[in-house]
Amino acid sequence: MEFTITDDPTLSDIDFLDERIYEFNVAQTGYADGRKLAILVRDAQEAIVAGLWGWTWGGYGEVRTLWVDQALRRQGIGARLLRAAEDEVRARGAAYMLIATHSFQAPEFYPRFGYRRIAVVPGKPRGHEDIWFRKDL
Repeated sequence: MEFTITDDPTLSDIDFLDERIYEFNVAQTGYADGRKLAILVRDAQEAIVAGLWGWTWGGYGEVRTLWVDQALRRQGIGARLLRAAEDEVRARGAAYMLIATHSFQAPEFYPRFGYRRIAVVPGKPRGHEDIWFRKDL
């Protein structure tokens, strides 16, 4: 067996690994309802200027990334993305949402929408924190 170490894996390699762990998780839990979720905002040239991605599975939704271009921040786009994700996650039958952010990103943003802090991982990255939030839907 040979190990290959790379800092540039292909998306198909990552998808392959994600699919294998999903199959294992389904076998262990019986929940086979996993679905990806993406909400994209494009400008007139079709470039992505804001968006959100995550998934739903087993009764919860998780947002992995919520991003708004610097020039468009503080215009309510992030709030609209978050509400749209909540609506879709709720429509998929999920009972709650999880979101993580770093201490230097937007930890003050999520509590304004009813999210409560449930965990903090200090030193991720060094000198900062990884903060997890949950909201019951």
